[in-house]
Amino acid sequence: MAKFNKDSVGGTLTVVVLLSLVCSLIVAGAAVLLKPTQEIQKQLDKQKNILQAAGLMQENTNVQDTYAKFIEPKIVDLATGDYVDGITNFDAKAAAKDPAQSIQIAQADDRANIKVRAKYAEVYLVKDDNGKVVQAVLPMYGNGLWSIMYGLVAVQSDANTINGITYYEQGETAGLGGEIANPVWQKHFVGKKLFDEQGNVALTVGKGASANKDHGIDGLSGATLTSNGVDGSFKYWFGQNGFGPFLAKFKATAGAN
Repeated sequence: MAKFNKDSVGGTLTVVVLLSLVCSLIVAGAAVLLKPTQEIQKQLDKQKNILQAAGLMQENTNVQDTYAKFIEPKIVDLATGDYVDGITNFDAKAAAKDPAQSIQIAQADDRANIKVRAKYAEVYLVKDDNGKVVQAVLPMYGNGLWSIMYGLVAVQSDANTINGITYYEQGETAGLGGEIANPVWQKHFVGKKLFDEQGNVALTVGKGASANKDHGIDGLSGATLTSNGVDGSFKYWFGQNGFGPFLAKFKATAGAN
């Protein structure tokens, strides 16, 4: 039998291949073992953000217990505003990439600059201690300067008053557009009205917008395009092509149970 020469070219290649194989097995094994933990953490982060938007997240809040007690997720057909049964593990990002589960947005309507969206959306009904629905937390997203900005908006049972917002995923410039994730700025939305008396989306984010005490939030200094993206996200998602049909029905039925 020929003696293995680890210093030869062939020997070196063999060592490299074997080392790569071992490393690959270790990485693959770690990924498999860690996946359940990662999925649990992902779910906890999602629940935490929903509770944050709804104003239910405090320093010592047990996320899982509080979510289970107060939050009821529902799937909504955005075209009709009706709840849809029989859909589990809904993923809006994946659905938006599937032609069978998504729609193209007409350019004239695409205020959020997203081009396409899923036909359905997952919404989160917020209940009080007596089981009465008092809010709905709605997901929205839109393009900023550098990224798609994903947020959640909590709306009171009048389907008009904002109870809180949070941006949980974005890639805007730190210290400028990235301030959309700053709770201090997000608090400016609390108590603002989404619609005017005619039912049109009136909430506005931009320079000097806070002069309108009911509907205006000043944009972020030095981040005009990011602020425009937030403004466009609200204009799209709370209009008739977004959650408009759902909010009309939510206003009529919230708290009835």
